[in-house]
Amino acid sequence: DRTVVLWDIKDLHQKDRKSLRVNVEFDHPTMVKWSPDSKAFIISKYSENTIEVYKIEKRKDNWIGHPSKAFTFPKVHVEDIIAFDIACNGKYIMTCSNKTDLIIWDLKGQELAKVDTYLMTTFCAKISACAKFIVASGFAPDVKVWEVIFSKTGDFQEVKRVFELSGHTSEVYDVAFDADTSHIATISKDGTWKLFDTKIDYKKGEDPHLLTTGKYKQGSSPSLIALSPNAEVVVVATTNSLAFYSALSGNLDYKIENIYSGKITSVLFDSLGKYIFTTGDKHIRVFHNVTGYKCTIATAKEKLKQNQTSATKERLQKLIADSESFLHTIDSKA
Repeated sequence: DRTVVLWDIKDLHQKDRKSLRVNVEFDHPTMVKWSPDSKAFIISKYSENTIEVYKIEKRKDNWIGHPSKAFTFPKVHVEDIIAFDIACNGKYIMTCSNKTDLIIWDLKGQELAKVDTYLMTTFCAKISACAKFIVASGFAPDVKVWEVIFSKTGDFQEVKRVFELSGHTSEVYDVAFDADTSHIATISKDGTWKLFDTKIDYKKGEDPHLLTTGKYKQGSSPSLIALSPNAEVVVVATTNSLAFYSALSGNLDYKIENIYSGKITSVLFDSLGKYIFTTGDKHIRVFHNVTGYKCTIATAKEKLKQNQTSATKERLQKLIADSESFLHTIDSKA
């Protein structure tokens, strides 16, 4: 409908939430991202096949004033843009088409580098949570990872291929990161998802370590994956269903089916891992990360078996009690 809607979600439990509707002239946005400082948002425009930036100013009541269009990036991609992202450190923006061209931009729309993904067809491209890496997957069983390198003075230097995530036997649909990019999760057409330890010394040739492989039931369309900030929960979105897995064991915990009449178009954890957000059928739905609380209890109980200080024991016991209390509340509501 040629609009972007900005929401106030300070309290997700309130029924009435503030929102602001922004009209996009003569086109419709396919993706939207916040700038790290929340002073702007960026959209990908469908017809023009380019990126546009809108600036935001806060009012005296701390709510946002009406955004104004700042500028539009030059049109470079010939094929449709299927991914774009902005680094959390605010140093660069990435765009990628459904072919093999991936472009690094500065925040003013100047091209810094162009990368060939060598994937024939690219399905997914993302900037890592730490802003250090760009990851792309597509019509190949291996996921490509590049490092975006800046000088000590903050000047852009180069984009360098550093390692690959290998192990799938078919095309890879999607990738996800934990909070510090020490883990990356992938999901493939081969019917598996994988969790990799990426906290490695890649400069000395060390490869990522495969930690867990899980199986999922495939749907009629490519599946999406999300990884909790602490890397303990993997969520797989297939058609209109969500499946929650323990990232430690690879086992399915539970599944929520028929969330939408159509397919789920995106899935994402909040920054604390308490909620999972999905989009589809013109709605955003928010779910409790129940599996996360279960994993927290299991991890804390294992740590209690080890030699711990009295303060640590007390903290772990409280963590277990709080998590069990939350699960009891959820069960009583169900």
